[in-house]
Amino acid sequence: MSTEAPVAVSILDREFLIGCTPEERPGLIAAAAYLDGKMREIRGASRAQGVDRIAVMAALNIAHELMQLRQRSESDAGILAQHMQMLRAKLDGALAAPVR
Repeated sequence: MSTEAPVAVSILDREFLIGCTPEERPGLIAAAAYLDGKMREIRGASRAQGVDRIAVMAALNIAHELMQLRQRSESDAGILAQHMQMLRAKLDGALAAPVR
Protein backbone atom coordinates (compact mmCIF):
# COMPACT_ATOMS: atom_id res chain seq x y z
CA MET A 1 0.00 0.00 0.00
CA SER A 2 1.41 3.39 -1.00
CA THR A 3 1.34 6.22 1.47
CA GLU A 4 1.10 9.88 0.68
CA ALA A 5 4.16 12.08 1.01
CA PRO A 6 4.32 15.82 0.44
CA VAL A 7 5.83 16.98 -2.82
CA ALA A 8 6.97 20.57 -3.28
CA VAL A 9 5.88 22.16 -6.55
CA SER A 10 6.48 25.73 -7.68
CA ILE A 11 3.73 27.59 -9.49
CA LEU A 12 4.25 31.23 -10.45
CA ASP A 13 7.17 31.55 -8.01
CA ARG A 14 5.11 30.22 -5.10
CA GLU A 15 5.83 26.87 -3.50
CA PHE A 16 3.05 24.46 -2.63
CA LEU A 17 3.31 21.18 -0.73
CA ILE A 18 0.93 18.61 -2.19
CA GLY A 19 0.39 15.17 -0.74
CA CYS A 20 0.51 12.33 -3.24
CA THR A 21 1.60 8.73 -3.56
CA PRO A 22 4.96 7.88 -5.13
CA GLU A 23 3.10 6.60 -8.21
CA GLU A 24 1.32 9.94 -8.63
CA ARG A 25 4.47 12.04 -8.13
CA PRO A 26 5.65 12.25 -11.80
CA GLY A 27 2.15 13.20 -12.98
CA LEU A 28 1.78 15.82 -10.25
CA ILE A 29 5.14 17.39 -11.10
CA ALA A 30 4.28 17.42 -14.81
CA ALA A 31 0.84 18.94 -14.14
CA ALA A 32 2.34 21.62 -11.90
CA ALA A 33 4.94 22.49 -14.54
CA TYR A 34 2.22 22.68 -17.20
CA LEU A 35 0.07 24.93 -15.01
CA ASP A 36 3.06 27.11 -14.16
CA GLY A 37 3.81 27.52 -17.85
CA LYS A 38 0.21 28.43 -18.67
CA MET A 39 0.06 30.97 -15.85
CA ARG A 40 3.36 32.57 -16.91
CA GLU A 41 2.12 32.71 -20.50
CA ILE A 42 -1.07 34.49 -19.42
CA ARG A 43 0.77 36.85 -17.09
CA GLY A 44 3.18 37.79 -19.87
CA ALA A 45 0.51 38.22 -22.54
CA SER A 46 -2.14 40.12 -20.62
CA ARG A 47 -0.14 42.02 -18.03
CA ALA A 48 -2.63 40.75 -15.49
CA GLN A 49 -1.02 41.02 -12.09
CA GLY A 50 -3.66 39.40 -9.90
CA VAL A 51 -2.71 35.79 -9.21
CA ASP A 52 -6.39 34.89 -8.80
CA ARG A 53 -7.24 36.27 -12.25
CA ILE A 54 -4.25 34.52 -13.82
CA ALA A 55 -5.23 31.23 -12.16
CA VAL A 56 -8.83 31.49 -13.39
CA MET A 57 -7.71 32.31 -16.93
CA ALA A 58 -5.27 29.37 -16.89
CA ALA A 59 -8.00 27.07 -15.57
CA LEU A 60 -10.35 28.19 -18.35
CA ASN A 61 -7.69 27.67 -21.01
CA ILE A 62 -6.84 24.20 -19.70
CA ALA A 63 -10.53 23.25 -19.44
CA HIS A 64 -11.01 24.40 -23.05
CA GLU A 65 -8.05 22.28 -24.18
CA LEU A 66 -9.50 19.28 -22.34
CA MET A 67 -12.91 19.72 -23.96
CA GLN A 68 -11.33 19.99 -27.42
CA LEU A 69 -9.33 16.81 -26.82
CA ARG A 70 -12.42 14.96 -25.64
CA GLN A 71 -14.40 16.06 -28.70
CA ARG A 72 -11.55 15.03 -30.99
CA SER A 73 -11.28 11.68 -29.20
CA GLU A 74 -15.03 11.05 -29.55
CA SER A 75 -14.86 11.97 -33.23
CA ASP A 76 -11.86 9.70 -33.79
CA ALA A 77 -13.64 6.87 -31.96
CA GLY A 78 -16.67 7.30 -34.22
CA ILE A 79 -14.53 7.20 -37.36
CA LEU A 80 -12.72 4.11 -36.07
CA ALA A 81 -16.05 2.40 -35.35
CA GLN A 82 -17.21 3.13 -38.92
CA HIS A 83 -14.00 1.66 -40.35
CA MET A 84 -14.33 -1.41 -38.16
CA GLN A 85 -17.93 -1.88 -39.29
CA MET A 86 -16.87 -1.64 -42.95
CA LEU A 87 -14.07 -4.16 -42.40
CA ARG A 88 -16.43 -6.52 -40.58
CA ALA A 89 -18.90 -6.30 -43.48
CA LYS A 90 -16.09 -7.08 -45.97
CA LEU A 91 -14.93 -10.04 -43.87
CA ASP A 92 -18.48 -11.35 -43.50
CA GLY A 93 -18.91 -11.06 -47.27
CA ALA A 94 -15.64 -12.85 -47.93
CA LEU A 95 -16.44 -15.63 -45.48
CA ALA A 96 -19.94 -16.10 -46.87
CA ALA A 97 -18.74 -16.38 -50.47
CA PRO A 98 -18.70 -19.94 -51.82
CA VAL A 99 -15.27 -21.53 -52.18
CA ARG A 100 -14.39 -22.42 -55.76
